[in-house]
This record gives sequence, structure tokens and C-alpha cells, in this order.
Amino acid sequence: METFRAWIRSRLDRAGLYLCLLGGWTVLAMGIGVFSGLLGAAFHHSVHLAGIWREAHPALLWLLPGAGLAIVALDRYLGTVGQGTNDILDEIHLGKGISPQLLPSVFVCTFLTHLCGGSAGREGAALQMGGVIGYHAGRLCCLDDAGRRSATTAGMAAFFAALFGTPLAATVFALTVVSVGRFYSADLLPSLTAALTACAMAWMLRVEPTRFAVSAPALGGWMLLRVIVLAAACALLSVLFCETVHGVRRVLKRRIPNPWLRGALGGGIVILLTLLCGVRDYNGAGMEVLTAAVEQGAARPGAFAWKLLFTAVTLGAGFKGGEVVPSFFVGATFGAFVGPFVGIPAPFAASVGLVCVFCGATNCPLASIFLAIELFGDGGLLYYAAACVLSYVLSGYSGLYSSQTIIYSKVRARYLNVHTNAHHLGEAEELK
Repeated sequence: METFRAWIRSRLDRAGLYLCLLGGWTVLAMGIGVFSGLLGAAFHHSVHLAGIWREAHPALLWLLPGAGLAIVALDRYLGTVGQGTNDILDEIHLGKGISPQLLPSVFVCTFLTHLCGGSAGREGAALQMGGVIGYHAGRLCCLDDAGRRSATTAGMAAFFAALFGTPLAATVFALTVVSVGRFYSADLLPSLTAALTACAMAWMLRVEPTRFAVSAPALGGWMLLRVIVLAAACALLSVLFCETVHGVRRVLKRRIPNPWLRGALGGGIVILLTLLCGVRDYNGAGMEVLTAAVEQGAARPGAFAWKLLFTAVTLGAGFKGGEVVPSFFVGATFGAFVGPFVGIPAPFAASVGLVCVFCGATNCPLASIFLAIELFGDGGLLYYAAACVLSYVLSGYSGLYSSQTIIYSKVRARYLNVHTNAHHLGEAEELK
């Protein structure tokens, strides 16, 4: 009898510990979600207001070199020079820690970039600010190193979900973007809880989820073949996108080592590019052009190339923002332009291009598929899934985030554990 009582007590102790851990993570994740939702809504409205002011006052473009100088000054004052999304990934990888000053730096500098016409997105800011919130929430709760990494992941998912209204894609993206091929299931509960809470908070603060009205064609073999052709082209475009962004950044840093001069000159180059192309479509995030491409199939020839160049110069010069929304723009306008040539309706081709370039640039196929469902609905699920898988494989080992690690080969069951953008010479030799 005594043995049975001891057995019952041990089981109850284990159940109590499990429920305490479950409850603790749920409460912490909800707290991260609430704070991320509040700050995410403020950030969304500020960037939206920056776009309205820029359109109402076109002369703000001429202040872009000054904005570059202000960004360098603020980074130096706050001690966040050179910090960005890769530092968030390094915290989850290596537990390096994240400076709290990164949050105000990213918020203010991204606002200045959008206000004065720099070409950048919002997701880089979302990952960075969300990571800061999650990491310091974990520190406040005295979590160990593994716990802080989980909290950082939850913060990334929460802020991303607050801005885009895509909690499932945000959760899977945060879980898989750090180490491609490795999935920590223990982070699923806090990340999804934080993402759903942040979405609800942002919705209450009038942040509309990003959604597009897209009609997918009926499933058929010939249309699937056409989608595969488009996906292959988008995979190559994603490689070009990543290589251009990284290449321009390296060239500008090498040729112009002084960050003050680089920021001012980069702003001047964006002004010259704007005057050269004759339109303001490529300044800011460009959500209006992106929406027209996806919902109407309307895109200027070469719009994807212009946006790629604008984004590379803006980020390479040191302005703040993200690369993902520009990748949406590049993929959508490319798809809308190329799709009709291969027999795909332009609006649907734009949606395929959007998720394919995103997938190839981030190396996150599952997150890309969920993103397609949340943005466009599940009508073309099989088309989107096939396109994302092909884009993931054909994009090789390039990517937006150099601190991202690819654990396994994309073409065989083989352990690699290499950083994105680092060529794996042994495999390259075998594949020749």
C-alpha cells in the first residue's frame, strides 16, 4: 500500500511540475504577445503614416542623405552599430545576448528610412524588435540560456504576426529560419501562443491583416507544369536578389568605409535612381504596387529589377528596414510580368512569384506554404506547395541571413551544418 501511495505521489509531482511549466510558458508567451502587439501596432501605424507623409510631401526624398546621417548618429549614440537580424539569429544559435538599445534604434531608423523614401520593408524590424522583447522577457523571468532562446523565438513570431496578421506562418518561420532542417518542438507552444496573442492585440488596435484576393486556376497537369517553370525562374531570381543585396553591401563598405559618407552617398544614389526611373513606385515598402500586381496582374516591365536595385543600395548604405517585403515586391511583379508568357493568369502568377522568391531567399519552405495559405487562401495550395519546394531546392545555399544555418543538404540525406551563403565545396565537387 505504501508503495502505491509513493507511486501516486511521484506521478502527481510530475504532473504538477508539467502543469507549472506549461502554465508558466503560456503566461510568459502571452505577455510577450501583448507587448509585441502593442509595439507592433505602433510601429505599423508609424510606418504607414511615414508613407502618407512621403506621398503628400515629395520633397522629403531630398532629405534621404540627411536621414542616412541621422541613422548613423543614432546607432553610434545607442551603441547598436552593425547590429541587425543576424544578431537575433546568433542569440538563438549561440546565446550571445541582445542589446535592449536595438529596439528604439530599429524603430526610429526604420521610420526615417520609410519617411524619406528608402526602399526597405518591415520584417527585418519585426524580427529584431520581437527578438529584443522576447530575449529580455526571458531575462526578466530569470530563464536559463535555453529558455531565453525559446523566448527570443517567441518574440520573433509575435512581432512578425502582429505586422502581417499571419500567426501560423510567423510561428513556423521563427522556428525554422535559424536552423534550416531542425525544428525545436518545445518552442511551438510559446511561439504560437505569442503570435496569436500579438495578432489579437494588433487587430484590436486596427492593424488590418495582410490579405490578397487571388483566384487560383483549377488543378491540372499542364497548369502545374507552367507553375513549375515559373517557380524555377523565381528560384534563380531569389539567388540574384540575395547576391545583389549582399554584394552591394560589401562593395559599399569596402569602397566607402566611412559610415557617415556611406549613408549620405547611399541616400543620394537612391535619389538619382528615383529621378532616372521617373516614378516613386520603388521608394518605401511599395505595398500599393505589390497589391496591384497580385490582385490585378498589373506590373511595369522591369519593376522587379528596379526594386531589387533600390533595396540593395538602401540597405547596403546602412539604412534600416527589412528585405522580405522587397522580396515580396520583386517576386510579385516578376510573376505578373512573366506569368502570361508561360500561360499563367497574371494575378495568380504574381502570388506564386511572391511566395517563391520569399522561399528561395529565406530557405523556409514550410513557412512559405503557410504564408501562401494565410495571404491568398487555400484554393491553390498544391500549386503553391510544389512551387515553394522547387524554389527551396533550386535556390541552393544562398539566403538573406548569413547567420542562418542549413543543417542538411537540399538534394540528398546528408548532414552539412553550414552557414547560408557559405559554399560547401565537398558537395559542390560531388555534384559536378
